[in-house]
Amino acid sequence: MLSQHLRNQITRSLPRFSPHLCRQFPSTLSIAPRVSRKMSDIVHVFANDACPPAGPYSHAIKANGQVFLSGAIPADENGKLIEGSVGEKTALCCKNIAAVLAAAGTTVSRVVKVNVFLTDMKDFAEMNAEYEKFFTHKPARSCVAVHQLPKGVPVEIECIALQ
Repeated sequence: MLSQHLRNQITRSLPRFSPHLCRQFPSTLSIAPRVSRKMSDIVHVFANDACPPAGPYSHAIKANGQVFLSGAIPADENGKLIEGSVGEKTALCCKNIAAVLAAAGTTVSRVVKVNVFLTDMKDFAEMNAEYEKFFTHKPARSCVAVHQLPKGVPVEIECIALQ
């Protein structure tokens, strides 16, 4: 059983637990220092060699040893959408991802999770053929069909990487 003094110390250092919970579940509390993050621990990443953001967002956010990339669409560094097959558009999405990862100080080999959005699942095989050339290390992935994507593109890819 925890002493009253120790229970009070835990309650003060971990404000998310009420004193009632400390009395009710004393064995579930650990005496670990609380980690606090400041806004300065979050870094906004913008890449000159990637399609500019289509709205009020960053290309990526670096936080807590991870890099969270916004969705990459098949547009060049000037924001111009390309013509071509879904495979060619997927390749440009991957090129944009590589540029953002480089600007964030990491590489494609550090990507751990990918989300692919397609407006038509009939494009899955063609997208997958290009995807496989880029993500050779086989990170975890989801692929979902959506009704629409920004600017009418057929594919968008977002990912999470380690720094």
